[in-house]
Amino acid sequence: MKTNKKTEIYSKQIKKLIHKKWLLIALSLILTSLGAALTGVLFKAGIYRLEGWRSALLNHFPAWIVLPIIGTLGGLVSGTLISRFSPAASGSGVSHIMAYLRHRKVAMGLKVGIVKLISGIIAISSGFPLGPEGPAVQMGGSVGWRMAKSLKTPIAFRRLIVAAGGGAGIAAIFNAPIGGFIYAIEELLNSARPIVLLLVAITTFAADTWADLFQSFGLDKNAAGFVPGLGFLLEKEYTTVIKFFPIDFIYLVGLGIIIGLLAETYCRYILIMQKKGKLWFGQNIVKRMVISGFILGSTFSILPPSFHNIGQLQPLIVIGDINIPKVIGIFIILFFSTGLAASSGAPGGLFFPMLTLGGCIGLACGNWIEALTGHVPTTFVFAGMGAFVAACSRTPITAMFLAFALTKDLLILKPVLVACLASYLIAQLFDNSSIYERQIELEEKEFSNQGIMNSNSFLK
Repeated sequence: MKTNKKTEIYSKQIKKLIHKKWLLIALSLILTSLGAALTGVLFKAGIYRLEGWRSALLNHFPAWIVLPIIGTLGGLVSGTLISRFSPAASGSGVSHIMAYLRHRKVAMGLKVGIVKLISGIIAISSGFPLGPEGPAVQMGGSVGWRMAKSLKTPIAFRRLIVAAGGGAGIAAIFNAPIGGFIYAIEELLNSARPIVLLLVAITTFAADTWADLFQSFGLDKNAAGFVPGLGFLLEKEYTTVIKFFPIDFIYLVGLGIIIGLLAETYCRYILIMQKKGKLWFGQNIVKRMVISGFILGSTFSILPPSFHNIGQLQPLIVIGDINIPKVIGIFIILFFSTGLAASSGAPGGLFFPMLTLGGCIGLACGNWIEALTGHVPTTFVFAGMGAFVAACSRTPITAMFLAFALTKDLLILKPVLVACLASYLIAQLFDNSSIYERQIELEEKEFSNQGIMNSNSFLK
């Protein structure tokens, strides 16, 4: 009852603010969506450019020389930037924004976003197997916070705009405005008040539009959305034939159960690795990232060329032109390597590796069903992607729309949702908290043990 009353009061405050300062609110939303889109597009473009240079080096020098050196140098430069200019820029970024929205005292502002942008580009393009979506959430939230503070908006509205900025970052990275919108509501705000939904929807959809415009000007040559002379186009990342039969319901529930168990194991492994990383190296993020970069580079250098660019593994899985032993190998390597990368404090997200891990299990299970029954499930790869994200982040609706954004095919929604709900319910049996909530708890326990945190560490 108290929570509902607080939410109602909060909603009334926002409505009152809109009536009094509607121009200020509109300007905040426009600038937040613009900033989130620009940083998101620059992030993807920067990674694409640096990975191109790394690929060029691999064409002239052996992988066992190039990858360890680049991994080590990338860890050194990225870790140094974080250590010297903004320690809050380490990690995925999602837990950082969630902590702020839960009234924890965390650093915010453009400085955090800029350091996150530069260090994240360097780390991911150097071979740390992480994704751009976590940094995009933190950058979008930081931009929103800076815009709201510069325009002197009330603190109540500031929280909303930070969450909207985080959702806008997701929208810009995945070209998924619905996914970004749902994520801001489902994970960041936990609110479904009409006025809140409206403001978040405006910000996330505007960010997706800005991102398309920036891409049309050549900021991200590897993407498309708006084409001069043709307008906005519906761009599908993957074009596949999707068929959905009644029997698939049973198979999808089974897939969701398997992925729920594996995803919870993955969450616990990530948390254990983060504990061990800080136990071994303390707060020295430079040392952690340098050693992790060297180990990751050395490991990938002895693997087949397809592992030299982790971003290219997902298309191989979606296309399905890959044997099951290699699929299982990709899963195992990515499972353990992302844990090492996360333990280093590298600025990168977990959504992208989660999608790839889930796709691996979906493809493997689909092939096993085909071998046993003769039935060919065509939705398993995307259902697996969504299910893994749903189980780790405890956001089944967001996960469904992120998987949908890859195909833009409405038929995929139902099978993906079935798998997402099954994996979510299985994961909930073990722990009610998402991996990000547990990361926040882990940070608080560490600070408490060090005598840094106290009962007054909450924002007013």
